[in-house]
Amino acid sequence: MSAICLIVAGVVRATLPHAEFTLAWDHSVEKTRWEERYRPEGTALVLVEARVKGSGAGMEPPPEAMLRNGWWTWAPHTTFAELRLTRSSYARDYTVCGGGRCSELGRLVGPTRQGEVVVFKSCMPVADQRSSGPR
Repeated sequence: MSAICLIVAGVVRATLPHAEFTLAWDHSVEKTRWEERYRPEGTALVLVEARVKGSGAGMEPPPEAMLRNGWWTWAPHTTFAELRLTRSSYARDYTVCGGGRCSELGRLVGPTRQGEVVVFKSCMPVADQRSSGPR
């Protein structure tokens, strides 16, 4: 089973051992909530669902989006090799949810320097890495 590694400056700072995770944040200008649900598939991350609570500057939902319970929701099914996020002192931190628990990104990866990138990438859990080598 794949896990998600959270990497800062080339160092794995945290691992999400879940089958999928949700990344959420508030738009810095519109103050509108945006959520994206990802699932690891092999070495890739697949954006399974995106939803936004409203619309505005740079947050327009695509034509295929459906309004459900106050959220514009759609299924992009876009594949990424990795996600690259930059935390900002000018906006609330990202929220990462998986396995029924949510946490701020900063609590997961610890302190980062201004402008430092946090990379989300599919990886094998540590236990699997040890057992996959030659015998």
